[in-house]
Amino acid sequence: MPVFAEKRDRLISITLDRPPLNVVNIALLRELDDALTSCAQDPGADILVLKGGGGRAFSAGVDIKDHTKDKVPEMLEVVHRVMRKLLVLPQVTVALVRGSCLGGGLELASCCDFILASEESSFATPEIHVGCYPPLALARFSALIGYHRAAEMILTGRTFSAQEAARIGLINQVLPSDKLDRGLETLLGELLGKSGAVLRVTLKGLRELSLTGFSEALRRSEEIYLRELLPTEDVEEGVQAFLAKRKPRWVHR
Repeated sequence: MPVFAEKRDRLISITLDRPPLNVVNIALLRELDDALTSCAQDPGADILVLKGGGGRAFSAGVDIKDHTKDKVPEMLEVVHRVMRKLLVLPQVTVALVRGSCLGGGLELASCCDFILASEESSFATPEIHVGCYPPLALARFSALIGYHRAAEMILTGRTFSAQEAARIGLINQVLPSDKLDRGLETLLGELLGKSGAVLRVTLKGLRELSLTGFSEALRRSEEIYLRELLPTEDVEEGVQAFLAKRKPRWVHR
């Protein structure tokens, strides 16, 4: 099973476990959707920790095979259903990042309330390199890190170190790898020391106010992707070049 969930007292942990880099595909996303549904229905859980298995990556993004024109509509529907669900869970959500956190993996992490990362972790939205864009990042990152940083990430596809990501406000905290679990325990101790009822109400208000306009922005981002980006010749070229491990030959249309 590529998605493993366990509960301990008021804490639920969900691990993405698809070696080597926890690349997510439609099947994994459906499992994650089910796990989040169960989490949402658990009144005894106040915190969710989302992490990647294996230590090399939180997630290196969505499987390129699910970026083909015939699969993109289904992939977008499933991945965005998961992300929307993360954004409205009654639990406080924490993404624990070790290693690569790329593309759809970064979008997933960005839907969490806290992101803690090991100091060797890296963050990027590299979709532009294969002829597409990250729809949720398009809709949300300007609000998270400011328009110019969002433009830098999305339009260049360049990789940000954990230290850079913390500096621009993309993540909360960077820790040495051997101290990351201790940092998580410290945060969990702070949160679990609060009233679960008050946490939930406060979290609901915080999210609702910060996400004003987000649903429409994501709907529009999906619409542009499907109606304007997908018909371009370069979308197919980018995917095929990646699969063939060669440089894309852009025709700019």
